[in-house]
Amino acid sequence: MSKAALFHTPGGPEVLHLAEVATPEPGPGEVRVRVKAAGVQPFDVAVVEGWLPAYLADADAAPLPRVPGNEFAGVVDAVGTGVTVNPLGAELSVGTEVVGFSILNSYAEHIVVPAEHVTVKPVGMPWEVAGGLNSGTQTSSIALEMLGVKTGETVLVNAAAGNVGTIAVQLARELGAKVIGTAREENHAYLRELGAIPVAYGPGTADRLRAAAPDGIDALLDGAGGASLDAALELVDAARVITLVDHHRATAGGIRTTDASLRHVSRLAHAAELYARGALKVHVRRTYPLARAADAQREVAVGHGRGKVVLLVP
Repeated sequence: MSKAALFHTPGGPEVLHLAEVATPEPGPGEVRVRVKAAGVQPFDVAVVEGWLPAYLADADAAPLPRVPGNEFAGVVDAVGTGVTVNPLGAELSVGTEVVGFSILNSYAEHIVVPAEHVTVKPVGMPWEVAGGLNSGTQTSSIALEMLGVKTGETVLVNAAAGNVGTIAVQLARELGAKVIGTAREENHAYLRELGAIPVAYGPGTADRLRAAAPDGIDALLDGAGGASLDAALELVDAARVITLVDHHRATAGGIRTTDASLRHVSRLAHAAELYARGALKVHVRRTYPLARAADAQREVAVGHGRGKVVLLVP
């Protein structure tokens, strides 16, 4: 048997509780990972509230009780038939320390995923960093690719001090872009450390953005929605806007959201390589034990924090 944080009935974070579950077994092409850390993100909060992505809308694909969580790090403790390496050639065997992604089930002591969903964890990367690496990496990488960001362009990142925002700033800088980031003023020094030009939220945002980018803004990755998105849309062609949070606006207003089908282990491996050579900073603002998954979700649901919230799995 194994332990997992799960829910039987959708609701707020309070419906999450620790329970014993059957330890999953890997099938052909799969690995089982003894989870050491799992990231907590708004996607998970929505899952607990009862939302499921379209590709899991069939209840048979995600029966109750459900275990949320779609990113993790841990140690491979079993492999299915046919597994020796991942698609990038990284060796996978019992004892390999990995980072990975799923759709559900990472708030647990054990998770089974396809071998192509994990890659080797960099030596020396703390478990809490590894457990929260995937979501910001995949989302930022996909968004910047969809936006077609090129060297010399100016990119605006709304909510630049959040988990996705901080990764997006750094990946855009790696692409050779000038980056402007909106954030609360207490996070401006941190954004400067990452290479972004900080701009404060609030009345006058559009004017401050014009001053920061007198030659214009080429693309926008929005993690804030609301008034911040409104201000940015005065300055950016809607064809080069992606929002991560304002899905109603995306549906009604001709702007896009990211395409989760573009998730790939190569994006995660690239981030791991950047981290290993000191070219990527990942800020973890707080950790919680698995038994306090509900508290972790409460913190994430409030929003506005810098960096990542991560569950540690003893």
